[in-house]
Parts: sequence; C-alpha cells; structure tokens
Amino acid sequence: MREPFERAVDQHGATVLRVCRAVLGRGPDADDAWQETFLAALTAWPTLDDETNVEAWLVRVAQRKAIDVVRGRTRRAVPVDELPESPASGPLPGDGSGVWDAVAQLPERQRLAVAYHYLGHLTHVETADLIGGTPAAVRRAAADGIKRLRTLYAPEGMDR
Repeated sequence: MREPFERAVDQHGATVLRVCRAVLGRGPDADDAWQETFLAALTAWPTLDDETNVEAWLVRVAQRKAIDVVRGRTRRAVPVDELPESPASGPLPGDGSGVWDAVAQLPERQRLAVAYHYLGHLTHVETADLIGGTPAAVRRAAADGIKRLRTLYAPEGMDR
C-alpha cells in the first residue's frame, strides 16, 4: 500500500525544494514551482502505481514545473523604475549565499545535471531522459559542474 500523501511531502519536500532552487534560484519562483509540484502530485496521487519511485517521480514533476516557470519568465514583462541601458545578462536570481550563486552560474547542462543527480537523487540515465543526451554526457556534465564548484569552495591550503 502506498504511503499517505502527507508523508511523501514531509519525506521528499526538502529534496524537491533543493531541485527547484537549483534550477530557478532562491526566491518566489522556486517556492511557486515547489507548490505547483505538490499540487500536481496531489492530483495524480490516487492513480500512481505502488511500484513508483516517489522521490524520482516528484523530481520529474518539479523539473517540469520549473521549466514552466522559466518559460513564463520570457512571456511576462518585469516592471522596473528605469529602463536599463542594455539587456541584463547575469546569472539566475540568487540570494547572495555564494553556493547558490555559483550553481546558478554553471552552464545550463552542468547546472541541471548537478541539480537532478546530486540534489534530486536521480540516476544519470534518468537525468539524461530529462535534459536530453546520453547518460555518459550527463555524467561528464555533472562531474564538470562539481569540479567547478570544488575549485570555488576548496578549503584554504588545498589546490584550487
């Protein structure tokens, strides 16, 4: 028998939020994607197979909701006090916490591979299904992303 939905939220909510924040940055967009993930999951919960890996399924739902938010960003105007002289080209929104900003600055494939594999606990095969490409390419992208993060955050005295 499948676990109650509330237990799935308690057990996997933090993982889903980490994935949403890794893809979207900290802030209301990630929070909205988290909420949308669990609203969609609640709707589909009664029809979910008992054999389903709930955590992997929730990460996939979160990935799709995050993509919806990214697509929505391009369709909405953002109000500002003054027009910028040139279009913004900075990283995804962050909270200045360093690690999240560093993750946000990784190239897209590396950022997604790190988020889905290390934060979402998906295999390289499952991650490749989500972002496209081969499992070997996803493994390489994840390794390159982690290597880049390690060079930024290596303890003092270690080679960077």
